[in-house]
Amino acid sequence: MGLAVECNALVKDFGDVRALDGLSFQVKNGEIYGLIGPNGAGKTTALRIVSTLLLPTSGSVKVFGQDVVDDASEIRRVISYLPEEAGAYKNLSGYEYLEFMAKFTTEDKEVIKESVDVAARISGLEERLKDKVKTYSKGMKRRLLVARALMTKPKLAVLDEPTSGLDVLHSVHVRGLIKQYVENQGVTVLLSSHNMLEVEHLCDRVALIDKGKIVAEGSPAELKKSVNASNLEEVFAKVVGFV
Repeated sequence: MGLAVECNALVKDFGDVRALDGLSFQVKNGEIYGLIGPNGAGKTTALRIVSTLLLPTSGSVKVFGQDVVDDASEIRRVISYLPEEAGAYKNLSGYEYLEFMAKFTTEDKEVIKESVDVAARISGLEERLKDKVKTYSKGMKRRLLVARALMTKPKLAVLDEPTSGLDVLHSVHVRGLIKQYVENQGVTVLLSSHNMLEVEHLCDRVALIDKGKIVAEGSPAELKKSVNASNLEEVFAKVVGFV
């Protein structure tokens, strides 16, 4: 199994603030890998560098063997990125928004239609896709945006807090969408979350990150076993010395 992401000794400074401090991890093809930790731990910064939106201060990141600095344009062709605070054009219908976004990746009308059809199935919004986005609830908008991120069948989907602001039922729905899509399409997913309990049920492997550093890494089962914990929240608390 090859590697989708190789992150080595990654450092990112914002002035006097060090957001990432020697971050290293690898994501295998076809897996769901989670960066988890508290707000301000550096998760979003890492995802933005992987997505070629930020330049690293030092260290290196490769996506499918290509460097995020030197080969940014090639990487952007095979990934999708969903920011935590993403929005959709409120005066377009759901269908119109998905079609508009699909046109950024291809001019082929058949491929565009196929992508929109895929997104419609992923979102589960059905007839509501005919309505304008401004009439959607927050949960509906997030489902639309997750569908947008997955509809082009990217080799790598980078999802920052994919269930941000969702209630329990919508969160369960979105997690199910992600898991099902990875299993059916072979997409690799790199995601971040501060919700360690939900990631425990979604990710094949996770890295616990604190103050820009990885403090533990492995499958949820391995991490819980390593410190005799019942869940990942407890693992994190023990690893960073909170308990």
